[in-house]
Amino acid sequence: MRELTYREALREAMTEEMARDERVFLMGEEVGHYNGAYKVSEGMLERFGERRVVDTPIAETGFAGVGIGAAMVGLRPIIEFMTWNFSLCAFDQLVNNAAKLRYMSGGQMSIPMVFRGPGGAAHQLAAQHSQVVENLFAYVPGLKVVTPSTPYDAKGLLKTAIRDNNPVVFIEGELLYGRKGEVPEEEYLIPFGKGDVKREGKDVTIVAWSKMVQVALDAASALAKEGIEIEVIDPRTIRPFDEALILRSVKKTNRCVIVEEGWPFAGTGAEISHRIMTGAFDALDAPVTRVTGEDVPMPYAKNLEQLVVPSVEKVIAAVKSVVYRS
Repeated sequence: MRELTYREALREAMTEEMARDERVFLMGEEVGHYNGAYKVSEGMLERFGERRVVDTPIAETGFAGVGIGAAMVGLRPIIEFMTWNFSLCAFDQLVNNAAKLRYMSGGQMSIPMVFRGPGGAAHQLAAQHSQVVENLFAYVPGLKVVTPSTPYDAKGLLKTAIRDNNPVVFIEGELLYGRKGEVPEEEYLIPFGKGDVKREGKDVTIVAWSKMVQVALDAASALAKEGIEIEVIDPRTIRPFDEALILRSVKKTNRCVIVEEGWPFAGTGAEISHRIMTGAFDALDAPVTRVTGEDVPMPYAKNLEQLVVPSVEKVIAAVKSVVYRS
C-alpha cells in the first residue's frame, strides 16, 4: 500500500487502462495542455500524445456526441466534463443517445464509455456550479452511476468503468481531489453494485456516498464519545445499487439516517428510504431519516453556503432523533 490523493488515483486508473488498451482515449475541456481543470490528467498528454488526450472547445453537446460515436465504432472514450454542472448542456446526448442506443439497436451496438468529472459543491461556486446530479442520471435506464468517496474506491471503480461495455456516469466529489488514502500497487478492480462498510457499528446505520461519507464518519466519531456506535455504509455505485448490504445493516441496527448532498425532493435518498421501508420495515425502531442539502439554489456567500450543505452537526442531530425517539 502507498498513499495517493484522490486525483492521483484517478490519473493512475486512466493511465493504466490507456497503456493496457489502445482503444481508450481521454477527451474534454483542458484535459491536455492545461493538465485538466483539477489536474487529474497531469502528464497524460506528454505520455500519450494529442491523438489520445484530446482538448476540445467549450461544447459539451459536441464532444459528448463525438465520444458516443467513437464508442459506437469500437473505441472506449473517457469524456471529461470540467464540472458535472456542464453535463446538463449535453443531457440529451447522455439520456437519449448513450443510454438508449444499445436497447434501440437490439443489442447490436454497445456504448463502452465513461463520462467523468467533478460534481457537487466546492467553495463558493454559487448556484450554477454546485449542483448534485447523480439522481438525474440514476433515473435513466441504460446508465450506470458511480460516486466514489476514497482514492482506493476511485481507482478501482474507474478501471471497472473503463472496461464496462455500457455508458458509465462517474461523478467525482469536487472537494475530494486532494484527499489522501491507501491504494494498492498491484492492479485491482471494484465491481459495480457492491457497497462498502466504512465503519462498523450497532446502534444506527448511516448511508452516505461521495464526500458525504467523510461527514458521516466525522459524525460517527463524535457520537462514539457519547456511546452511540454508528455503522457507515457507502453504496459506492448508485446504479446498480447494493440494496442487500444496506438492508443487512438496518436489520442489525434497527435505525437508519441517509446523508446526501443533493436537494431533498425526489432525491436519491428518497429511493433508498423506500427500499428500506419495503425491505426492512419490521426491523425499524424509528422512521428512516434524511439529511440533505437545503431546498434552495446554492448561495454564493460563504456563511450561507455552509448553512445549505449537510454538516456534522446536522447528522448528529438526525442520529439522536432516531436513537432517542420516544
